[in-house]
Amino acid sequence: MITQKYLNELTYEVIGASIEVHKAIGNGLLEKVYHQCLKEELLQRKLNFFTEMKVPLQYKNKELSTDLRCDLYVENCLVVELKTVSEINAMHKAQLLTYMKLLKAPKGIIINFNCFNIFKDGQKTFVNEYFRLLPEK
Repeated sequence: MITQKYLNELTYEVIGASIEVHKAIGNGLLEKVYHQCLKEELLQRKLNFFTEMKVPLQYKNKELSTDLRCDLYVENCLVVELKTVSEINAMHKAQLLTYMKLLKAPKGIIINFNCFNIFKDGQKTFVNEYFRLLPEK
């Protein structure tokens, strides 16, 4: 069963994996480079994930076609969006929150590899109403 504690530990693990990638290859590269390296790091940590997963859109019991794809969907509960931008803005947040809502994912992280310190200023974590409904432990 997914709990808030489990999600917090998973978030910590994914951020740790991102920090490891950032330490190994630095900043200033393209997003797809970090994406490939982070996938490898998650595999080494034995985490299950989907990559470039199509995000379904249901409207009035009908699936509509979209081009929405989340970068990583970890352990069927954590959406991870990767960026290499000067700063995370409102559009990035809206993108992540949309994926979280449509996937019914309780938690999401934006990781920006274009920074000096992932832990300090390179990531933002979000929760939604699904997270609040989960048991704490």
